[in-house]
Amino acid sequence: PAPAYPYTHAARGTEPLTDMQTGNTATTKKALLPLVPLASLNLSRHQIPAHALIPNTSIQQKPLLVYRGAFATPSPPSAPEIEAHLNAVGVCKPMWRWPMYPDDHFHTTAHEFVVIWRGRARLNFGGEGCVGAVVVELSAGDAVLIPGGVSHRLVQDLEGGFEMVGSYMVGSEHWDMCYGKAGEEEHVLNIKHLTWFDRDPLYGDGGPAATS
Repeated sequence: PAPAYPYTHAARGTEPLTDMQTGNTATTKKALLPLVPLASLNLSRHQIPAHALIPNTSIQQKPLLVYRGAFATPSPPSAPEIEAHLNAVGVCKPMWRWPMYPDDHFHTTAHEFVVIWRGRARLNFGGEGCVGAVVVELSAGDAVLIPGGVSHRLVQDLEGGFEMVGSYMVGSEHWDMCYGKAGEEEHVLNIKHLTWFDRDPLYGDGGPAATS
């Protein structure tokens, strides 16, 4: 059976955002954090080809964005600080704190923005066996914008305790779960209708998502 994970089908916005391991309710405060200037940001963009029944970036052609060390703070910010920053920018709503699901999966109803707040891990974007998969090691202070359709999974928790803040575009549908299996084709058709970002989840106006 699939391991426990904070993806439910409750109506978006009706359930409190919680740390699934401690039960602590996450902050709804708004407070911007200092960020690395865009000119100095270590950012990578990746187009990932379709693999088997996983569409990856082939439908909208919007890239996977990997932000490394985006915060200009002495140490990586805490989960509540990250949530407060996302709330202040107002592009994505924080919804959970949790590690990444260990099986290949993707979403067709929403783009996903995750910010690592604790630990270090190896992650796969694209799917096991995908020739163009992006496999990266990321740590606290890094972030990833995962377009709808892009498969992602936790390959290895390298230090123990790896955890992220997960968020989704304000106003988007509740995220679904697809695994690249037969019978999901109708869900995949929805990806072409997803609205892309006109502001970046971290940087707001003029940020990487808005210019991709």
